[in-house]
Amino acid sequence: MSASSSPPPLGIAHGPAALLADAASLEAASAEEILVWVEQRLGARAAIASSFGVEDMVLIDLARKHAPSLRVFTLDTGRLPPETYELIEVVRNRYGIPVETYFPERGRVEALESAQGYFSFRRSLEARKECCAIRKVEPLRRALHGRDGWVTGLRREQSINRTDVAVVEHDREHGGLIKLNPLAGWSRQQVWTYIQTNSVPYNTLHDRGYPSIGCAPCTRAVKPYEDERAGRWWWESREHSECGLHPVR
Repeated sequence: MSASSSPPPLGIAHGPAALLADAASLEAASAEEILVWVEQRLGARAAIASSFGVEDMVLIDLARKHAPSLRVFTLDTGRLPPETYELIEVVRNRYGIPVETYFPERGRVEALESAQGYFSFRRSLEARKECCAIRKVEPLRRALHGRDGWVTGLRREQSINRTDVAVVEHDREHGGLIKLNPLAGWSRQQVWTYIQTNSVPYNTLHDRGYPSIGCAPCTRAVKPYEDERAGRWWWESREHSECGLHPVR
């Protein structure tokens, strides 16, 4: 598939199965070609799920060029570092786009913190997953409701849990919509080369040794020999370094 090709718009007769079959050709496509496909097939019915890490900034910049109808949303857990909020404002002003924001349900957060305190997630894997479920997983379900597809910055190099990430996935967890990972095969060097070549803004925490950025209490800088997600929930075993947004297959 080439970026200049123009598949017909998705018609009424095309259901999820037909859409997925059509997307199968994207496995060997470039990120630009994938985003062109998203624009032509899904348009505003798809969105980039952004935590405003460096990969997401590449996607946002590429989407402005190749998929301008694509929406952008973020999950505000209430515990993001200030540098992330600063970057969100930079994105809104530079690209002139709204950033749809989804918060966790207030009552569930209040009940969790009232009963278990502010750092319950450090007590056990189960407690951490409970916090992630409230602050991330449930808001993601609302964010994806009514959409036909979503785009993420997942890369196979990021951790041992992501080595099998496919470019195209059938997301049964969220009603069978299509999930696209245009940067799945990109290296860390490719990501940063794009950022530097195109003068794309990025989270300043990256300059302080944070290759992966999530909630402030659950993220630390990593050492040179550690993988990119070693700073996420570092008190747990590496095979548990996911929050539930992207289930490990």
